[in-house]
Parts: sequence; structure tokens; C-alpha cells
Amino acid sequence: ISVVIEEALQKSGIDLKDVDAFAVTKGPGLVGSLHVGLQAAKTLSLAYRKPLIGVHHIAGHIYANRLVGEMVYPCLALVVSGGHTELVYMPSPMKFEVIGTTYDDAVGEANDKVARVMGLPYPGGPIIDRMAKTGEHTYSLPKPLNDDTFNFSFSGLKSAVINLVHNTKQRGEEIIPENLARSFQDVVVDVLVEKTIHAAKAYQVKQIVLAGGVAANSQLRAELTEMVAQQLPKVALTIPPLWCCTDNAAMIGVAAYYEYQKGTRHGWDLNAVPNLKLGER
Repeated sequence: ISVVIEEALQKSGIDLKDVDAFAVTKGPGLVGSLHVGLQAAKTLSLAYRKPLIGVHHIAGHIYANRLVGEMVYPCLALVVSGGHTELVYMPSPMKFEVIGTTYDDAVGEANDKVARVMGLPYPGGPIIDRMAKTGEHTYSLPKPLNDDTFNFSFSGLKSAVINLVHNTKQRGEEIIPENLARSFQDVVVDVLVEKTIHAAKAYQVKQIVLAGGVAANSQLRAELTEMVAQQLPKVALTIPPLWCCTDNAAMIGVAAYYEYQKGTRHGWDLNAVPNLKLGER
């Protein structure tokens, strides 16, 4: 991590003594990775006598959108990543209410598991997205948790793909990978977009933001843009550029900026919380 910090300082052209505060992810995430970041941040905070600010990882993903534009409240965030699929209502800055989540697999996790069944390498999401561009929706797959709630479920859809692949092979037939990728992705994107539009209408938000690694999915970006324009023309939509969709330090810095303004400061007892819920202190 010392190499990463040194490179960041060189590229930014600043010195550690010019930093106002040190921000670090406190959770959720892999406990080993979190501890490395926390120990580095605590050391720098102590050495330079600057405030320490712990940030929620998902808050960082949401505030990555602030790198490209203003945040307008009340706001709705669709968080889609390997470990999270959530709809988050934000009445004001740094106020989070999770109004919908997944009962089982996150969307990125489902992508990777389906890719593995198809014999594709990890991570599977970007590969499925590329294959879907040249495929056709020829396979019938169930739309998961197709109801009026804001929650998601992708385990059943994943199982349907596994069964489809298995049964097709049992009959001695071949799966057309591009068509399966398109059929699977169509269902996933439809569910994500429909529930986001439904929640935005119910909560009367002024802005929708897309967040998380799966925010890089081209079909999700295109369909969400189209449906918001059609059904919610007065609602702003912000989609982060590809460079800040995946995990990065800039997003943690942006979220920490708002925590800093609120007066948030953490002590040396700040610890890693692998399963930290959004909004928990």
C-alpha cells in the first residue's frame, strides 16, 4: 500500500502535509483488505496529526457520481455490484435509507455464476455484456421477483440458466452462447430498470444515480437512460463514467468530504466491519 500512496502523491502533485484529513473504507468488504487500509490511514493520521474519517464502501460508490456532476435531493441510487444490489433513497446528503435489496445473489455475483456455467472466465459480467451485443433473445427465462416491491432475487434466474444448459446438453444440443448471454442479460436489466423506475415514482425523487461495478454494463446504462427519459422526463439521471464505476480511492475521498463537512471524525479505535450496513455509524 505504501507504493500505491507514493504513486498517488506523485500523480496528484501534492504533499502529505497538505492533506486536510485521511479517509479510509471501514466496511463492508474483505476483512484483510480493510485492515490494511485502516492501519495505513491511522498511521498517516497519527503521524501528520490530521483527522481520520471512516467511509462506507457503498456510500463511496454512490458519491462517485459527484465526480461528474451535482447531486440533487431527494435522490435514488441503484447500487449494483458483485456483492450488492440495492435501491437506496437519499432525502439529503449522506442520509441513506435502503428501500430494496436482494434476497440472495447480488447481480454481479449472478453474472459471474452464469458465466462459469457457460465456461467463461472470471469476471463474467463484462464478457456476458460483450457477448449479448451480438446475441438474440431466444431462450425463455423467468423474470425473478416480478412484483411491486423494491427487492430483488437472482438465485432462481441463475438456477434456470443452469438447468437450461444442463437439459440442452442432455438432449445432445448445443447452446448458442451469445443468445444465452442476451436472454439472461435482458431479464436482469429489465428487472433492475423496472424496479428503479417504480421506486423513483413512489418516492418522488429529483435524481436517479447509478453506482457500483455493474454500472459499467452497457445495456443497463442504455435502457435506464431510455426509460427515465420516457417515464420520468423531469428527473435527472447521472451515470458515472467507466473509470469510476469500479472500486477506487477517489469515490471514498468524495464521500469523506461530505462526512468531513458534517464534522465526522473517528478515533484510533476505528475498526473494520466486513458486513457494515449502509447508514450504520
